[in-house]
Amino acid sequence: MEVEVSAEAKDKRLNRMVAVTVVVLSVFTGVCNIKDGNIVQAMQQAKAESVDRWGEYQATKTKLHIAETARSEIAVLAEARPSGEAQAAMERLDGDIAKYKAEAPRLAKQARNFADSYDALNVHDDQFDASEAFIATAISMAAVSALAESFWLLVGAWAIGGFGMFMGLCGFIGWGFHPGVLSTLLG
Repeated sequence: MEVEVSAEAKDKRLNRMVAVTVVVLSVFTGVCNIKDGNIVQAMQQAKAESVDRWGEYQATKTKLHIAETARSEIAVLAEARPSGEAQAAMERLDGDIAKYKAEAPRLAKQARNFADSYDALNVHDDQFDASEAFIATAISMAAVSALAESFWLLVGAWAIGGFGMFMGLCGFIGWGFHPGVLSTLLG
């Protein structure tokens, strides 16, 4: 039993639609990948800034604890033997303690803001990731529709590719649409 494979497609119109579909989806994916790369860089920067601020916060809290402990010890010693040096040291420590108490909440707030920025950027990164996945699937379906000469498979590719383009537009425009089920499943 021989099967003859013809290089000549029966429906050139279908092949042209497949070709246009592949080009449009490929170009859109390329542009989305550029934007997604920039978002990933911004996410990395936000994460680094958040980690740095939390480190500063922890160091400030440690310095506060050390200053408070030192002040308490000097106060106890000064009660037994009052001196001008002890009083000067306690005043200096009081200044440090006030500075650390003012600094710690500011650093914590900055760290939280950077973490929030990271989370907001991550939503858009997820959108671009979903866009890429749906568009890659659509391109594959379009290619198979040309081989199978199936217009309905191409229509399915358009539907999936359209959703992929919608997700990419959400990432570009900053829309909050997030396919949580998909992210949970794949994340």
